[in-house]
Amino acid sequence: MSKRSRTRFVYVVDGSRTPFLKARGEPGPLKASDLAVQAGTALLQRQSFLPSSLGEVILGCVLPAPEEANIARIVGLRLGTGKAVPAWTVQRNCASGLQALDNAAQDIGMGRHDLVLAGGVDVMSHAPLLWNEGFVRWLAKLSRAKDIGSKLKSFTQFQLKFLVPSIALLKGLTDPVSGLSMGQTAEELAHRFQISRKEMDTFAEASHKKVLAAEKAGHFVEVEPVYDISGHCYSRDDGVREDSTVEKLGKLTPFFDRPFGQVTAGNSSQVTDGAALLILASDEAVKKHQLPVLGRLVDFEWAGCEPTQMGLGPVHAITPLLLRNRLSLSNVDYWEINEAFAAQVLACVKAWESEEYCTKELGLKGIFGQLPLERLNVDGGAIAIGHPIGASGARLTLRLLHILKRHQARFGVASLCIGGGQGGAVLVENVSGVENE
Repeated sequence: MSKRSRTRFVYVVDGSRTPFLKARGEPGPLKASDLAVQAGTALLQRQSFLPSSLGEVILGCVLPAPEEANIARIVGLRLGTGKAVPAWTVQRNCASGLQALDNAAQDIGMGRHDLVLAGGVDVMSHAPLLWNEGFVRWLAKLSRAKDIGSKLKSFTQFQLKFLVPSIALLKGLTDPVSGLSMGQTAEELAHRFQISRKEMDTFAEASHKKVLAAEKAGHFVEVEPVYDISGHCYSRDDGVREDSTVEKLGKLTPFFDRPFGQVTAGNSSQVTDGAALLILASDEAVKKHQLPVLGRLVDFEWAGCEPTQMGLGPVHAITPLLLRNRLSLSNVDYWEINEAFAAQVLACVKAWESEEYCTKELGLKGIFGQLPLERLNVDGGAIAIGHPIGASGARLTLRLLHILKRHQARFGVASLCIGGGQGGAVLVENVSGVENE
């Protein structure tokens, strides 16, 4: 047992998510709280305890709407937890959903609560257009004008460029310290580790194929249909493409570094709306309510790295996580590394195989090892499904637990890179039906 092990074990007993809906150039059909409530309703209705039995609700969300401040509280109340159950929202960029799980696990581990609803949600299609600073300053000056003459003078100072909005999503996906967008950091990694365009597109094609195969096999049991205000039903992730091939992907032009780059919209994660929620429980709650156990949250790790190389965050989080728990890459049965960009995931794999990187950047004595690609993102990932930034950490963890159960495997690791130069990871364990290989 690791030095950081909590005094009480923390179990995931159940979870659900909405279909991930691709942004299509206009606000999507559902608000963030609507998605989270519909996922949470389906989840809580099949439990043996009342929503009011929850100790708290914790949600990750990066882009809450102005009317959804502390969205976790809104969702908790709408789910019927009652006014006495506290709720709070966390934000750690791309890993906000994982941060929510970590905080929930800490509260259960230390005995503060026995049941917690945790996860994440984001509707990236609803990211606002913002008035630019010039227009805001002009409006402020106009509002201070006291007489007609002053107001007319202010009107003469109006410029058409004031009407050009700032795109909040693009600002949010750009690191203000390095000045690079996340896509540009992926280009940096492709160059550093000599990852070819064909490697990226091959990885992207495989993501779509694996999602389609998992759908056909009925593996996405956690996906709950959602309905918009007109009654239209959304029952599956709508960004996955059956016709995605290396040849077609190869025809796409670079998006982040024109015209010479290699990272395209096709080998990057999709801008998406979605929610994912999990129920975490103590051993006492499992016994009291006779709950099934999907798996155990063993340990979490957070790490920082160079912002211009933010895609390597998983390497910096996973390495100490495994060392602390006396595990190697080969000891982990299945992996989920968020597919922010194909180049970024491939760079993580190559970094562990690089003696120079492992010794200089990780402080190891040699290479850390090889991650078996056949055990990585076996049901596809964000390139095909999408990456609603607040929800992805919860989605990855939930999918990984189902994969471990399906394969009767023991250990899994889920991880994400985080804008600004960070990484987060969780070690999970299947505690039932494990075969000794």
